Amino acid sequence: MNKIIATFFGVGLLKPAPGTWGSLAALPVAYAVLSIGGFWLLVNLTFFVFMSGWIATRDLIRGQKDHDPSYIVIDEVVGQWIALFPVGYGAMMMSVDLLALYPGWIAAFVLFRLFDIWKPWLVGRADARGDALGVMLDDVVAGVFAALGVIGLAALFHLVLM
Repeated sequence: MNKIIATFFGVGLLKPAPGTWGSLAALPVAYAVLSIGGFWLLVNLTFFVFMSGWIATRDLIRGQKDHDPSYIVIDEVVGQWIALFPVGYGAMMMSVDLLALYPGWIAAFVLFRLFDIWKPWLVGRADARGDALGVMLDDVVAGVFAALGVIGLAALFHLVLM
């Protein structure tokens, strides 16, 4: 069960770039969750998946030299969902269709992948922990940075159109 969770139902086994595949797989699932239960369901599910991912990752890497094997992508799912929080919240607050905010979806994906690969500042510090919590937290922080970037880009876009 831990491998199913950690690989996000096998997505982490796709090559090349399993992290990117994990982030891509997170998008339609986020869309479904937002469509069914809205922003608050996505927030709660993100917390649940974080906790499940942390436990699964901890159990899978116990006794291994590699603290963050590439097949573990549940952390990318959590980070990608966090990056999408502004899109889900914006759609809820403005009562618009989720796909009407498609630039936000694209920005969330690109920014999250950028921060996850680049690992600036707090992202890198979380990753340097070298444990299961670090595996999960670096993507949480990358997701927060990406979410802030989405908000900033939306504000900039709004200013340009005014």
